[in-house]
Amino acid sequence: MTTTQQIITIVMVVLGTMTTRFLPFILFPANKETPHFIQSLGKVLPSAALGLLVIYCLKDINLLAGNHGIPELIAVAFVVFLHVLKRNMLLSISGGTFLYMVLISVVF
Repeated sequence: MTTTQQIITIVMVVLGTMTTRFLPFILFPANKETPHFIQSLGKVLPSAALGLLVIYCLKDINLLAGNHGIPELIAVAFVVFLHVLKRNMLLSISGGTFLYMVLISVVF
């Protein structure tokens, strides 16, 4: 990249970041009530994003080859167990990830 291209790239990234950061405050100011549609999206999208991540993580499991997805299923069950027990998303995700890494490194 030339210096001009680097400067243009940096300016565009800064503008994109500033737009995505400031636009919600411009569209939905504090003295105006947030539309019901946006509020309902705020309630639904976190669960939808997590569902997409689960599907993405489990999409390549082949039940007819290798260990038949056993480490993945154990890790998913552990995540569910931890979340029901502690209700802490960070603990659940990190605990499941750690268990999965141990399972594929040491056990399977």
